[in-house]
Amino acid sequence: MAITIKSVKGYYFLDAWIFANIIQQATLVFCKKHLNLKNDPCGRMFDQMTMAARSAVANVAEGSSRRQTSKETEMKLTDVARASLSELLGDYFSFSLANNVTPWLKESDNYKNFNLLQIAPPNYTTNIEYDAWMRIKNEYQKFAPWIEHPNIDVCLNSLMMLINRTISMLQKMIGSQLDTFKQEGGFTENLTQERRDSQIQQAEQGGAPSCPICGGVMIKHIAKRGSNSGREFWGCANYPNCKGTKNL
Repeated sequence: MAITIKSVKGYYFLDAWIFANIIQQATLVFCKKHLNLKNDPCGRMFDQMTMAARSAVANVAEGSSRRQTSKETEMKLTDVARASLSELLGDYFSFSLANNVTPWLKESDNYKNFNLLQIAPPNYTTNIEYDAWMRIKNEYQKFAPWIEHPNIDVCLNSLMMLINRTISMLQKMIGSQLDTFKQEGGFTENLTQERRDSQIQQAEQGGAPSCPICGGVMIKHIAKRGSNSGREFWGCANYPNCKGTKNL
């Protein structure tokens, strides 16, 4: 598989990144409105909640940006984003307990109506930063009547539902990333294969001998151990399936 390094702004197209930004902005609004010297005298909850929300946005973006060079890192960072939102969800849940706010039942009208809210697909131009910024702002307005509702019951429940939805999206992303890794391998594996393909091509063009066992092309190698350490020899390009060798 050929290796190409393209733009690292693919996360602009991820719905999970849009939702994470909406959650971050909503968390800032919530903390400024509902946390005070009485319920958060040292400001630790404010810092914890806003940093967890920021971590989700940042790790989705960084994970997506690392996709081309390390699918393993992409999965790890996506999982960090998921864990950050789980931490934030726990803070909102604790706040609901402290304020006697009961979670909505799935059969309730509020739950069903909020679940109907969806975001529009991206429609970006060459001004991608501007378009992404506008998309976040426009999509935020769809949820604002709920997540900024003056009734703490509506506000808390809609925020928790929004976070749960985004966590579910990130879990599916991790599963998809794992499937891609299984099919395509990671950057290291593809880099090794690309180097091997180049070696085979050079050997074929340079008139390398054929393997005495399978008849395939042979590649120059340098012995790394034994009495012939440091010496060049021909080794079959189909190694380890074929272990044919020839003296140079």
